[in-house]
Amino acid sequence: MASVPNSLVSSSGTSASDLLRSSSNGLSGVPLRLFGRARLGVLFKKEFTVTAKIKKGKKHDYPWPDNPDPNVKGGVLSHLSHFKPLAEKQKSVTLDFEKPLVGLEKKIEDVRKMAQETGLDFKDQIISLENKYRQALKDLYTHLTPIQRVYIARHPNRPTFLDHILNITDKWVELHGDRAGYDDPAIVTGIGTIDGRPYMFIGHQKGRNTKENIHRNFGMPTPHGYRKALRMMRYADHHGFPIITFIDTPGAFADLKSEELGQGEAIAHNLRAMFGLKVPIVSIVIGEGGSGGALAIGCANKLLMLENAVFYVASPEACAAILWKSAKAAPQAAEKLKITAPELVKLEIADGIIPEPLGGAHSDPSWTSQQIKVAIVETMDELLKMDTPELLNHRMLKFRQIGVFQEGIPVDPEKKVNMKKKDGPITQKEEHGKSPDLELEDEIENLKQVLKAGEPSFKFTELELNEMIEKLKREVDQEFTVAVNAMGLGDQLEMLREEFAKARNSPDQLINQSLKDKIEKLKQEFNQGLSEAPNYASLNYKLDMLKEICKAKKLSEQNDKITTLKQEINKRFKEVMDRPDIKEKLEALKADIANTDLSTERDLDQGLKAKILKVKKEIELELMDVLKSLNLDVEAIKSKVVNEQTSFLDFKENIEELNDEIRSKIEAAANSSDMKNKIELLKLEMEMAGRDPGPDSKAKINALIQQIKQSLAEAVSSTELVEKHEKLKKEIAKAMESSGGPNGSMNLEDLKGGSSEDASRLKNNENATHSIT
Repeated sequence: MASVPNSLVSSSGTSASDLLRSSSNGLSGVPLRLFGRARLGVLFKKEFTVTAKIKKGKKHDYPWPDNPDPNVKGGVLSHLSHFKPLAEKQKSVTLDFEKPLVGLEKKIEDVRKMAQETGLDFKDQIISLENKYRQALKDLYTHLTPIQRVYIARHPNRPTFLDHILNITDKWVELHGDRAGYDDPAIVTGIGTIDGRPYMFIGHQKGRNTKENIHRNFGMPTPHGYRKALRMMRYADHHGFPIITFIDTPGAFADLKSEELGQGEAIAHNLRAMFGLKVPIVSIVIGEGGSGGALAIGCANKLLMLENAVFYVASPEACAAILWKSAKAAPQAAEKLKITAPELVKLEIADGIIPEPLGGAHSDPSWTSQQIKVAIVETMDELLKMDTPELLNHRMLKFRQIGVFQEGIPVDPEKKVNMKKKDGPITQKEEHGKSPDLELEDEIENLKQVLKAGEPSFKFTELELNEMIEKLKREVDQEFTVAVNAMGLGDQLEMLREEFAKARNSPDQLINQSLKDKIEKLKQEFNQGLSEAPNYASLNYKLDMLKEICKAKKLSEQNDKITTLKQEINKRFKEVMDRPDIKEKLEALKADIANTDLSTERDLDQGLKAKILKVKKEIELELMDVLKSLNLDVEAIKSKVVNEQTSFLDFKENIEELNDEIRSKIEAAANSSDMKNKIELLKLEMEMAGRDPGPDSKAKINALIQQIKQSLAEAVSSTELVEKHEKLKKEIAKAMESSGGPNGSMNLEDLKGGSSEDASRLKNNENATHSIT
């Protein structure tokens, strides 16, 4: 710096404040007004020189190099971003609910290792294990719980905003800074093109490892990040670039410094500004979208979500800590919050779901990025057709229509179902507890459950039922009084009551015809105007309740009688069976049967059968006497000795033999090499077809299924089996006719059941074939 003469510094009129000022040319301690009094030539002569040195820096090819090196890892875009591929591969992370799949993976790896070591062919076993693994993975990821989707959205290896950007853009340049002194790395902005169309990209950026996460503040922006995003939005609005935002943050950074710098104000400015931007805005939730930190760049015309992304006002852990006082209730909170993509689309908060591969976006990031690209192009094609007023109105209506209620607009019936009922005026009785109607409803709710179930799961005492009926009658009488007074018939009713009381107290206790006519007239007038009474609905409801409770009382009384009668019958029957003479006969009969040493009932001789029937008849007569003593009507059924040819036991062995033969035919057909080959072909065909099989695949699958069905049908439809079945059926029918109909041992239903069992085997095996495939 050039030296300044002391005389200038010590001149009169110079204050301390002037000496503390600084000038724009780098001189300090010199009042600017002194330069106006002196000639510059004299002032700077020989004592002031200016030198400038240009620092040589690294040459950059902006915006894109003309001849990029094709061997550079990452391609052209790697020249333009600090975001480079990781030097080390990310470690595999297994979530808790994915641990059952680890065993299958280990088995597959062990079999492959064994094949390499031994040189044997384990191709079939490997294919089978891989099919099982894919099926288990499919079953797991098609039935994810909300909390499991939260864990997938937070997966450490889940692709980040810049991962997707470098996969979907043709060209990309990152823009930095909020023009207020800081460049927040948690929010990344830049311009890129997709299929030649330029867009402004703004998104939360998480790290791929601990070092990056610390640098990116785990994707939690400070006020500088939101102000940077707002600057880029205004820039895009000025130049007409459509805006695409990527949401992936647990929330805005909530430290003391951020609050001092105006975190809430920065988010509020973004919310207000986004509703006035004249360009289309599409927001995509690629991970987790938490609270205002996500909404600050999420006020868009269309909100899309990846299949396993979540969008919430509070994290499940925070919600559980508030409501259940424990973060362990996070799974329950996640379910109640409705934060997953399918639920938010159903609530019309999100506008679409972008599919992910099985296993989550981290299992195939490139495929996921291409699905995002397709969704962006389709959505932007739709939005770019709108003019500016229509676009602004579309964005406004999207957020105005969220919820179940809009003032002045009829409510959708589907939404109205879940709306809270309008609160009525609170009476004095209701201020300190339930209303009388609610108390009464609670008391008879159990009775309604009894009536629905048919048989009560609990028993009311007679006293409880009588008290409930009396209470309900008082309520009904009160409702009738209110209705009568509302119709203006109260005075007439009171006069008729007095006349009726006098007539009842008269010596002859006769009611004259004129009083009867008055009562009938008042009754007709009351019935005609009852439907117009203000408490008609309440009265009708209480009358129905009274009918139900009386029905419940009647049912309870009947159940008491039936239970008592059953107990008495069982007691008397036990007394009969415990008599010494009956016991002696039964023991003798058991001894005779044991001495015969026969394996089946049909091997008994005729004499022993007659003895069994005689003892049975004697016991039946004793039991009939017991029932008659209890004043029960007994319809005697004459027992008929059915000869050996008419007994169902005669045909039991033949039926079992036929069933065994049918079963062996089915097993032989199923174990044949031809059938196994067909089933394997069907498995492979369905595996190759995937979720949405084409017409050719469907035709092949249906053809294979029909071939399998045909083979099973042919196996059980042989001439020999059909003839045996028909012959056995005729013999049973003939025996039924000769025996005079059903007689306790054989009937037509047994025949139908036996034949239908055989016929159903083929159907069961066809169903089994479907389950196998």
